[in-house]
Amino acid sequence: MYAISLGDDGAVLRPLEPWHAEEFLAHLDRGRDFINEHIPFGAAARDVESARKVLRTYADKRAADDGGLHGLWLDGKLVGGVLFRVFDAAGGNCEVGCWLEPAATGRGLVTRAMRVLIDWAVEERGIHRVEWHASSANTASVKVARRLGLTLDGVLRESFLYRGVRQNTEVWSVLAPEWRAARAGRPHDAR
Repeated sequence: MYAISLGDDGAVLRPLEPWHAEEFLAHLDRGRDFINEHIPFGAAARDVESARKVLRTYADKRAADDGGLHGLWLDGKLVGGVLFRVFDAAGGNCEVGCWLEPAATGRGLVTRAMRVLIDWAVEERGIHRVEWHASSANTASVKVARRLGLTLDGVLRESFLYRGVRQNTEVWSVLAPEWRAARAGRPHDAR
């Protein structure tokens, strides 16, 4: 399996597979309240078998070429991840997302990993539009979208009911020409 170094701090990006179920569950248990503050990612993973099922779902999505899950390891310990929640190569669109446990925040891990994912999607797979959806209340996620140079397309007002509260969902995106221009240091029209 491949592993991509994300810098000199021991951060590594690599596929998160069903055989990582015990490690994935331990990671979720360390940060469950924090991870699930805005979205129910991994909420169904309550024991090793259900954790394996979550990971198998994403392994199946990768095999079908319509999604995928990658873990973030810091000094050999799983601390979070990034994913293609939706991946439509034929249509040229995808939606990316992320999660982290509290101890891994503030290090730029998601931003660095997401650059790798978006570069791959745009340059290797020909994706034209990359989307990022985040609750308006999830300021950390919104800040990552901004750091990546994504454009706020709009806000879906009260579109997501979570824990009894209707959440606003911000939709951010970047188009392939904009991504390439930003990576080359050229400004793009943010409209």
